[in-house]
Amino acid sequence: MKATLYGLCAALALAVAPLAGASADTIKVGIIAPFSGPFSIYGKQFKEALEVFVKDHGTKAGSHEVEFIYKDSTGPNPDVTKQVTRELLIKDGVKYLGGYVFTPNALAVAPLVTQSQTPTVIFNAATSIITKKSPFFVRTSFTLPQVAGPMADWAITNGIKTVATAVTDYGPGIDAEKTFIKEFQAKGGKIVDQIRMPIKTTDFAPFLQRIKSDAPNALFVFIPAGPTAFSFTKAYSDNGLKAAGIQFLGTGDVDDETTLQALGDAAIGIKTSYSYSAAHKSALNDKLKAGLAKLHPDSDANFATVDAYDGAYVLYKMIAAAGTDGPAAVKSVLGMSWESARGPVSIDAHNRSITQNIYIREVAKDAQGKLENKEIATYKDVPDLGQASK
Repeated sequence: MKATLYGLCAALALAVAPLAGASADTIKVGIIAPFSGPFSIYGKQFKEALEVFVKDHGTKAGSHEVEFIYKDSTGPNPDVTKQVTRELLIKDGVKYLGGYVFTPNALAVAPLVTQSQTPTVIFNAATSIITKKSPFFVRTSFTLPQVAGPMADWAITNGIKTVATAVTDYGPGIDAEKTFIKEFQAKGGKIVDQIRMPIKTTDFAPFLQRIKSDAPNALFVFIPAGPTAFSFTKAYSDNGLKAAGIQFLGTGDVDDETTLQALGDAAIGIKTSYSYSAAHKSALNDKLKAGLAKLHPDSDANFATVDAYDGAYVLYKMIAAAGTDGPAAVKSVLGMSWESARGPVSIDAHNRSITQNIYIREVAKDAQGKLENKEIATYKDVPDLGQASK
């Protein structure tokens, strides 16, 4: 066991040193995401966003040429993620990492990232604790406490007094559930039921019938974006909860722009809290969507698009500031602020997660009759509520 560990550490140490024959002006960045399987939409959105970023900003960060290398994590698979991360560090000689969709995958590579001192920008994984696991993690997406807390506040403000919660039973779902319940109860709300659903659940009818029997004013939901979130949202209407007057509240994973039109008119009125909506009105968001439409006409901008685009921005800033010096690179972006397609953002110097506006969105039809996540309220400069900033 010791020999194996020493061998890995030696290999990672070599990965930190410049590779013989490699151009000193080219810095490789490994991007890990699911490019196959049921969650491949994440890999697609990440890659397309990076292509738009390169079109906008070029291939150079400071004096360094940047080369992206993509690896497939296949889905929520920590073993595969560790393997491809190790390959990127040792075989491909990357000096920076980005991507990482699922919390278990991000947690699995924390020791590798720390040992090799590789700055790693999390494009999605949303459990609050992640950035505590390595000083080389920086996050440009969001955390579930960050989006769940404002939804609880909005619910109370808008006369919702009783709620049942239904979340996927793993780190992000538990984060969302705990934060929503804490904030909702602190403001006088009552939780009538708490349901945690296995991550591989495909039949939601039993859970929804149970909630219908509870007869709360509203349902609060977290399910990771993708086919299961789409199925749950459809099942909400199919099982009569909408007709019964039980409002649908959730995080923005459940009505992601890539599946929103397919939900149909049954989705109208669903309210979610999130850090981005494609309907956000700003010149930068218009530019991002136009750039995506030019390169990938059949794609829709969503949270993964803007999180990856901003992730590339942070990676370029680190590379320009510090080259291959990992610790200096991370230090260079602490406290950094900029204007994003989603609004004003900054990197919290204490927890290395992003501070940003959180929007309450309602599914409605736009002027062309297409469904959109219309922003109806804004909570400004919300930090990661799961980690208090100092």
